[in-house]
Amino acid sequence: MKAKTVFYCTECGNETPKWNGRCTVCGSWNTIVEQQVQAKPGAGPARAAGKAGSPEPKELESLSMSDDVRFSTGLGEFDRVLGGGAVTGSLVLVGGSPGIGKSTLLLQICGLIDESRRALYVSGEESERQIKMRAERLNVKRGGVFVLAETDIFEVLAAAERMSPDVLIIDSIQTLCNPELTSSPGSVGQVRDCATSLLRLSKSSGITVFMIGHVNKEGAIAGPKVLEHMVDCVMYFEGEQSLNYRILRAAKNRFGSTNEIGVFEMLDSGLSEVMNPSEMLLSGRPENTPGTCVTCVVEGTRPILAEVQALVTPCSAAMPRRNSNGIDPGRAMMLLAVLQQRGGLRVGGCDAYINVIGGLNIDDPGADLATILALASAYTDKPVKSDVVAIGEVGLTGELRQISQINPRLAEIARMGFSACVLPGDIKSRVQAPKGLELIHVSSVSEAIARFL
Repeated sequence: MKAKTVFYCTECGNETPKWNGRCTVCGSWNTIVEQQVQAKPGAGPARAAGKAGSPEPKELESLSMSDDVRFSTGLGEFDRVLGGGAVTGSLVLVGGSPGIGKSTLLLQICGLIDESRRALYVSGEESERQIKMRAERLNVKRGGVFVLAETDIFEVLAAAERMSPDVLIIDSIQTLCNPELTSSPGSVGQVRDCATSLLRLSKSSGITVFMIGHVNKEGAIAGPKVLEHMVDCVMYFEGEQSLNYRILRAAKNRFGSTNEIGVFEMLDSGLSEVMNPSEMLLSGRPENTPGTCVTCVVEGTRPILAEVQALVTPCSAAMPRRNSNGIDPGRAMMLLAVLQQRGGLRVGGCDAYINVIGGLNIDDPGADLATILALASAYTDKPVKSDVVAIGEVGLTGELRQISQINPRLAEIARMGFSACVLPGDIKSRVQAPKGLELIHVSSVSEAIARFL
């Protein structure tokens, strides 16, 4: 059987017949690697005629849906990100940096799912004894959980077919290998081949498969980008190593929203659900201190209060420094330009630093006004009142634009005990003000700054 040599891009998974210094699809440099793959037997025109036992197409109207399409994993926050629970026969990819808690999360699920469901935990990184020690620490003691320390994809598939588990966990996809391929485990060819085999298994047998994927230094899941297109759901486990809180975010979900997040706290006994993320993100917030303002963002269907902090200092170098954590750097630069041109504050020659407390990444434009007020507060050294929340999108002309889901945001603000909320002036008609919450309508950035600083 003649071996075939192909070239893959490690960033986007594009396949080319020859080596190039730069990928023609994603534009990345020095990412083309050579892989040798063997032609599969029986490939060619002869297969076009079909074979005995081939599946026949079915009419859409004749298909029936099972009542047990979804099932709970035992972790409410995990179910929320999945869209209401795990889907039978789905392939889920969980990514994150090393040590963030991916293995802990999925091993806990083995002990929390319904006892009528069997789980198979396959590890290519740890021995069976190591998994047992971690299971003891996480208090995973229920029956029906099986462990297999194996890296051969054929052995994993054979074991899954023999015991027919309801849940199959792969830790991790980069450690599995197809011995018929000459490339090493973790390479582009191996990851693609093993993921394809697991995809075929999940769809044909109805097994829910969770795969752990490592994240490289650029923050993407190691291996070809095409791996994310093959799976049904891609979730990233985020958080700072120095903090105890972890955020699970869906980047792709064929069965639910991609805006939902789940919040966990890392304890000695494993991951604990955080049912009130707003309280967690606002814990330890300084009162009556310049450079801080609270906003309310919407993640999926959940409104969450977040604290935006800013620091503005005189520039001592030729070029002022700009740094933002939790807010898109491009949007942060735009807000600084609006603050100088429309707000009347000369921040162009100052170093500016913006940070969202708790490791939360905000892409909701409703946080613009709070960011502007935090920057203005840091520049003038005057605090924004600690019982005030600011929400609103900022335009390039300095005007405040309306935002979506305003009433759920106001309900969360009132629930957390704040007494006032700053809103754009053009949404008065559709606002349902909660009892005890004062609504302050402003129309521009300059009006907001003049009123609160």
